[in-house]
Amino acid sequence: MSGRVRLARLTDLAALGELSRLSQQEHVDARSLGLPLSGPRIGVFSLFRLPLGAFRPNDLLFVYEDERRISGLLRVERDASRDEMTIVELDAIGSGESGDIRFRLVQHLLRDGPKRGAIRFHVACADGQGNVELFMQAGFARYGQEQLLFLEPGSGLPAAWPEERVREAGIRSCQALDALPLARLYASVTPQPVARLEAYRLHDWERQGSTARVPRSSLAPILRFADVEAFVLEDPDGGPDALSALLQVGVAREDHPHYLKIMARPGADASPLIDFGLGLIRARIHRGGGCPDSGVLAPVRTYESPLDRRLEEAGFANLATVTLLMKEALVRVAEPALVPAVR
Repeated sequence: MSGRVRLARLTDLAALGELSRLSQQEHVDARSLGLPLSGPRIGVFSLFRLPLGAFRPNDLLFVYEDERRISGLLRVERDASRDEMTIVELDAIGSGESGDIRFRLVQHLLRDGPKRGAIRFHVACADGQGNVELFMQAGFARYGQEQLLFLEPGSGLPAAWPEERVREAGIRSCQALDALPLARLYASVTPQPVARLEAYRLHDWERQGSTARVPRSSLAPILRFADVEAFVLEDPDGGPDALSALLQVGVAREDHPHYLKIMARPGADASPLIDFGLGLIRARIHRGGGCPDSGVLAPVRTYESPLDRRLEEAGFANLATVTLLMKEALVRVAEPALVPAVR
């Protein structure tokens, strides 16, 4: 292949928009991450693509160019606070060369990312079109699967809870002082190999609310279009592990689905939190201010069952299942040893 990978330019935008559109259609020569994208059930924007106006300085957009023709696109967003990059779009179109183009783009990112300070690379993709095989060939490790549950617009969200009912249920806003109990809650829910790979720190748990990305999910990119609030469910028995569950509610400011993420201790009943979260979304929609009723998305990892059943009882339906992969740019040292210094 004689083409090259380079950073995108402003003059590429028209071509990139057309390439992205073609890649999401049923096209014999096109490849994408295979995620549930734009359509009447979700909204006019895709879940995993953002308008270029929402880019931040740390975001990256690479293209594959061959004979002045753009046939590949890689879009990455970076969490500078954790030195992580997330691939949110990987498209290619070309007769028999789509797989090679996408592999070239990923390889370029893995060489360029560490120069920009990235130590972890994340991606979520459908298990099709050779996606998982491509990333594993590039050194990514598959560490989980996530179900995307969707509540259709107009499904009749429950009424917002009065303050007295919220207090009686033990629900309150998340605080920075909850960092240690949240870390313990996460450890009780998450298998140890997954927790080791995600490597959250106490500082990460202190930043709940705003644009918090922990615990991360495949839907994290849509949080840029949402006002995120975090709540905790207190354990009535108290003790050092005083929290039974964490709830993140993202109320979309654009024509995107709203976001509901729950992390619950085994044995805890998450139904009240689901009802409370949906009531909060309903209150924000009725308040106006550009919050449309575009449905609600809730990501649930396979090891977090029976959360999926509680959500289905609330009217959610399974939209898709995606695979989570990650690659570390650092090498873990199993035993204390001298290693070359990195400048």
